Amino acid sequence: MNEADALQLVQQAIWAIIVASAPAVTAAMVVGIAIALLQALTQVQEVTLTFVPKIMAIMLALLLGATFMGAQLGSLTTTIFDSIERGF
Repeated sequence: MNEADALQLVQQAIWAIIVASAPAVTAAMVVGIAIALLQALTQVQEVTLTFVPKIMAIMLALLLGATFMGAQLGSLTTTIFDSIERGF
């Protein structure tokens, strides 16, 4: 294993983590923006108001996107094991 192989493996791992976490991060971002807009329109500036909707949205996104996330991480695992089998 040389430096180029290690760098490629790290790049693939980082990209897989970014892609796998995208549904949960996107759900949290959308709900956060919606709650912030609602707070701005109603002038209710309660800090704890955002936690429960964000947590519920993240849990829903994790439930709905679990197969996608598992497929991404499974693909990365297969790539890593294939590289180990070939001896890099």
